[in-house]
Amino acid sequence: MRVLIIGGGGFVGHKLAERLIEQKTLRGETITHLALADIGAPSALDADFAVTAHALDIADREAVDAILSEDWDVIYHLAAVVSAQAEADFVAGMRTNFFGTFNILEACRMRVHTPVLVYASSVASFSTDVPQPIRDWTATTPQTSYGTQKAVGELLLNDYSRRGFIDGRGVRLPTVVVRPGKPNAAASSFCSSIIREPLQGEPAMCPVSVDQEIWLASPRVTVGNLVKVAEIDGKALGGIRNFALPGMTITVGAMLDALKAVGGENVVGLVDHEIDPTIERIVQGWSSRLVTDTADSLGLDRDDDFERIVRDFMATDMRPAIS
Repeated sequence: MRVLIIGGGGFVGHKLAERLIEQKTLRGETITHLALADIGAPSALDADFAVTAHALDIADREAVDAILSEDWDVIYHLAAVVSAQAEADFVAGMRTNFFGTFNILEACRMRVHTPVLVYASSVASFSTDVPQPIRDWTATTPQTSYGTQKAVGELLLNDYSRRGFIDGRGVRLPTVVVRPGKPNAAASSFCSSIIREPLQGEPAMCPVSVDQEIWLASPRVTVGNLVKVAEIDGKALGGIRNFALPGMTITVGAMLDALKAVGGENVVGLVDHEIDPTIERIVQGWSSRLVTDTADSLGLDRDDDFERIVRDFMATDMRPAIS
């Protein structure tokens, strides 16, 4: 079993690689080679099998063709220019999220071997302009460039799967919380920073109303579901290859209540509130209530306790608090 993670230098990609190294198998076969590719070569990881790291710009067709000149049994496509960055820089978003995805699909089409391709889409491919809750078959109506680019990728993945070029599964990821490290350019980045920074003794800014609902999942559950998605029989999906991963609907206020319950009054007091109209507009356009019939029928996992998510972060990814 040969596995390629494109976007393997990111947080979710790194966690996924660690999970695969730990379990040593995928789709019932022993993993013999795990390759991690990103815009900068990811850090090396130790394993009982070959693990290689590659610098890859997916907007470079020749570079994509080169890495896919080898036969990969499972390919994870997690690479993206994130939401607020794609909105601020339309060309950068199109270059990676549209043309990069197209390059990966085309490189797969040129191979005799048909890989399982897991494509990380987003709930941003939906909007609040259609009746809620969202179902897997609800028409995508994105209200951001990022969401549009992801939705186009979903359509392409569906057609390339129909034609037999790939065995595709497009999964609409919830906001993944809590991410370690520093805030990034995603509009949803505050969802992690209002938990992560205070627990580490640092101030954080909440740019949306405490009544704002978020559809989210923990890193633990998200990574576990990405593994399961690669292992399902593609025939179980029929002709519709895109579906939402399970998540939980929670208000920002309830997230902060959980932070207070875990960390105390002093910790939650490090969160200031100042509305950022740009971030608020983007986040308000995302659906926060989804019915995940497909994922549920496939036996995928779901978070139901935000306090546990906070405690998981403290146990696995948190830096010591600033003294």
